[in-house]
Amino acid sequence: MNDLLRSFGRALASALHPRMLWLTFMPFFAASVVWGVILWFSWQTLIGATRIWLEGWPLTLTLYRLFDWVGFSALHVALAPFIVVAVAIPLIVVSILLLIATLSMPGVVRHLAARQFAGLEMRRGGTWYGSLGHSLWTTAVCIVLLFVTLPLWLIPPFFALIPPLLWGWLTYRVMTYDALALHASVDERRALVRRYRWPLLAIGVASGLLGSLPTLLWASSVWMVVLFPVVTAVTIWIYAFILVFSALWFGNYCLRALQRMRAHEHDAPRTVPVVY
Repeated sequence: MNDLLRSFGRALASALHPRMLWLTFMPFFAASVVWGVILWFSWQTLIGATRIWLEGWPLTLTLYRLFDWVGFSALHVALAPFIVVAVAIPLIVVSILLLIATLSMPGVVRHLAARQFAGLEMRRGGTWYGSLGHSLWTTAVCIVLLFVTLPLWLIPPFFALIPPLLWGWLTYRVMTYDALALHASVDERRALVRRYRWPLLAIGVASGLLGSLPTLLWASSVWMVVLFPVVTAVTIWIYAFILVFSALWFGNYCLRALQRMRAHEHDAPRTVPVVY
């Protein structure tokens, strides 16, 4: 627990460094352009398709009756845009995560190596292509789980539990590889993931909860979906900042654990064969 908190504090201090703030803008610009074009040209089509999909679900009629009973009949119109937003936001966040992993994470690791881990040997157990392949595969699994569990998102308390767990698992899998790719060998990386699986997953879930903060802004009022095209860019930057902070948190924890593991191996007594 102490290592988690110390890594959190160091990551928070590093996140405000000008170089780290710059690393949030590269994925921000890329994601804003791509998603801005997609949403601009497909927003009405997505809303229409979602309304047709909702009409085929018996649960939708139950929700409409509930809205009428509490006096919010106008929410019938807002339900489809709300679901489009609920699906779009995780996809946007996943795309930012991939951009952070490929564009920003190398800079984060170099920043940590220069300032805190200058004496840590680089054994280069991972590559950029290995990181990309690992990230894409893990993301594909997460997206499948996202759509499989999507009906549960309308049922309390699953809507509050499933996204942080999925996001935590995805973040833990992607960023652990990238944090150790430069310094750890393949065997060291695998050993560290096995040994510190639960603390790393805890960092991922905590990052997922932090990543839920912008989503809560949307969920606080269904009418916020009307402003979705306008404030998406701000939301993307908030996600980018949170993910760079998460990268710093994972980097601090993983490199500290690697440093400690090597020191332990170096100090461990070695058995000297006895010759008779």
